[in-house]
Amino acid sequence: MSPPKKALKILLASPRGFCAGVDRAIQIVERAIERYGRPVYVRHEIVHNRHVVENLEAKGAIFIDELDEVSDGRPVVFSAHGVPKAVPAEACRRNLLYVDATCPLVSKVHREAERHYAAGRTVVLIGHAGHPEVIGTIGQLPAGAVLLVEDAAQAGRLEVPNPGNLAYATQTTLSVDDTIGIVAALRRRFPAIQGPKTEDICYATTNRQAAVKTIAPKCDALVVIGSPKSSNSMRLVEVASNNGCRKSRLVQCAADMDWDWLSGASRLGITAGASAPETLVDELIAACRERYDVAVEEVRTMEESVVFKLPRALVA
Repeated sequence: MSPPKKALKILLASPRGFCAGVDRAIQIVERAIERYGRPVYVRHEIVHNRHVVENLEAKGAIFIDELDEVSDGRPVVFSAHGVPKAVPAEACRRNLLYVDATCPLVSKVHREAERHYAAGRTVVLIGHAGHPEVIGTIGQLPAGAVLLVEDAAQAGRLEVPNPGNLAYATQTTLSVDDTIGIVAALRRRFPAIQGPKTEDICYATTNRQAAVKTIAPKCDALVVIGSPKSSNSMRLVEVASNNGCRKSRLVQCAADMDWDWLSGASRLGITAGASAPETLVDELIAACRERYDVAVEEVRTMEESVVFKLPRALVA
């Protein structure tokens, strides 16, 4: 007779998982395959989640790094992170049919940057170097028009050509708390700096971080399901660690779970980044049930009802 399973209380953060922009981007690829047939090319990962990418590959998507890999006559989808203006320009030059799956909240940041530039302001972008969203935002303006700041220390050292004519924008998937500190450092240095009326950090990033802040102090360990490439997922790990649960880590799926790491914990927090499907959460809970006597409590901090429309070309 096997020994009784140890009790494990799971605190399930809500909201978690897919946001409206990710859901829209996935639907765009699926609709494009239905409308135009296989294959449909996708420039870069549509969202940062391997599970999502593999599912779309099975349906007929081909993921590429650059447009020169697209076969003539086949459509291409731009990822939810956004692309530099040079990318759709190149697609037009080649007469490629393209569908832009950029998240509308990222597009909003693009338009803000363009307005500031048109008004003669230097644009400071708060974000992570090399992230596709940052590359896309910087690429909306001529080379040198956007200055990237990654932390408060950089903000304190920033040199600009015209300190009195400055504006900032932010990557949408940053830590809310970190961004507040960076903006404060910029304002101390440049009191006249202009910014958005509301922070550019997206509703889903903000809501998922708030949910983690609620459960973290009550947990012995906390798992964020998501990709190491996913900025919003990595920020959730940091938020948990900074708000009462130092034993926090990222896992991509149940198969990646280190069960020895979990030993000694009786209360486990679980959440998922904005590009992680709910099936991965279900699989992790099922894997926990195989090893523990599990009780699940969903901790809901708010309801989400945001929906973004699909491009007209895929709706008619």
